[in-house]
Amino acid sequence: MKTVKYSKGRGPLSAQSSGKRGGRIDPMKRIALSLVALSCLSGFAAGQVVEEIVARVNSQIITRSEFTRSKDQLKDDVKQQDAANADKLFSDREKDILRDLIDQQLLLEKGKDLGFTGDTELIKRLDQMRKDMKLDTMEELEKAATAQGISYEDFKQNMRNQIITQKVIGEEVASHLTFAPDEVQKFYNEHKSEMEQPETIRLSEILIAPVKAPAEKAGAEKKPGDGAAADANAGTDEAKAEDDARQADDAKALAVAEAKANGLLKQIRAGAKFDDLAKQNSAGPSASQGGDLGVFKRGTLAKELEEKTFAMKAGEVTDVIRTKQGYVILKVTDHQMAGIPPMKDVEPKIQDALYYEKLQPALRAYLTKLREDAYIDVKDGYTDSGASPNQTKPIETASAKEADTKNLKKKKKKFMGVL
Repeated sequence: MKTVKYSKGRGPLSAQSSGKRGGRIDPMKRIALSLVALSCLSGFAAGQVVEEIVARVNSQIITRSEFTRSKDQLKDDVKQQDAANADKLFSDREKDILRDLIDQQLLLEKGKDLGFTGDTELIKRLDQMRKDMKLDTMEELEKAATAQGISYEDFKQNMRNQIITQKVIGEEVASHLTFAPDEVQKFYNEHKSEMEQPETIRLSEILIAPVKAPAEKAGAEKKPGDGAAADANAGTDEAKAEDDARQADDAKALAVAEAKANGLLKQIRAGAKFDDLAKQNSAGPSASQGGDLGVFKRGTLAKELEEKTFAMKAGEVTDVIRTKQGYVILKVTDHQMAGIPPMKDVEPKIQDALYYEKLQPALRAYLTKLREDAYIDVKDGYTDSGASPNQTKPIETASAKEADTKNLKKKKKKFMGVL
C-alpha cells in the first residue's frame, strides 16, 4: 500500500490548518480584573504599607496598589495580544483603567442587590479547571495555585467577581437586546465582500500507530578458539538475523495496526460515532478533541489526500490510508465551497456581530446609570473616563472616613497575608 503524507514536508499532525471555526463570539467582554499573581506589589517597602485611596464607590474603596496592579496587568495583556504594537495599545487603553475598576465595583454591588452570589457556578468552574489540569482533588488545585505564588482565596474571589459581573451584564443588559430580521439582511448585504472565502474542508482523524515489540538483547556466547574470521562471519550473520527479525516485527506490528484500523472503519460504517472512536483509539494528539484537525484550504494537504478529501461531502469518511505514522481514517466534518456563503450559513455569525455592536453602547449606558445612582469620589490626579456629569460626589463625613479606614485596614491585612 502506498504511503501518503498529509502535507508537503510534514507529518499528519504538524500540518498547519488555515483556521478553525470557533463557537459563538462571547459578547460578554470581561469587565472584571484578570487573575494575577499578587506578589511584587508596588507600595510595599521595608515591611510597611503606604496605601492611598484613589476612588470611593459608595461604601467601597479602590486603592493605589489595585490601580497599579491593573496597570501592570494591562501591560502584560497587550504584549501577549500584539507585541509589535504593545505600546500603542497600552497608551490607548491606559485612560480606562480606573473606569474599569469602578465599573467592576458598581457591577458587584448591583449583583449583591440582585442576590447573585456566584457560589454554584464557582464550584463548577473550579472543578472544570481541576479536570482540565488532570488533578484528582480540589486540594491539589489549591496547592497548584499556591505554588504559583497566588493566594487561593484571592484566586477564588477574582473568579467569583467575574461570574457575578457577567451575570449582571447578561440579565440587566444583554437580555434586553433585540434586532429585526431586516438588520441581519442589511448587514449581510453590506459585508458580502468580507465574507468571501476559499474552498475549505474541516477534517478529523483516527490514527492507529503500529506498536513495536521491545528489542531483545543478543545473548549468543562466543566459543573459545573460533578466531577473528569466525567472529566476523558470526557478527555478519547475527546482524542479518537481527535485521530480519526487526523487519518481521515491523511487518507484524503494521499488520496488527491495519487490522485494527479496518475494524474501526467497519464500526463507523455501521453507525458508530467517529469522535467517540477517536477519543478511545486514536494515537494522535487530537484524540481528546474527537480527532479534530482543523480547517484546510486547497494546497495545504498532500496532493493525494487533497484529491480524496476535497471530492467528499461533509460527513463522509475515507477508507483506511497508510501514512508514515501508521494507518489513518479521515472524516470530512465540514466542506465549504469557494465564494460568498448563503446568508443562512452565516446568519449566526451575523447575529453575534450585531449583538456585540449593540452590547457595548448598551453596557456603557447601563454603567452610566449606575454611576448616577451611586456616590463616587475620584482623587485629584486620577480620571474616570466613564464619569457622568450627573453623578453625585459623596459628602465627607466622619462615618465615611471611618468606613474608608476600615476598608483600607482590611485590604492592608489581606495584602500582608499574601506576602
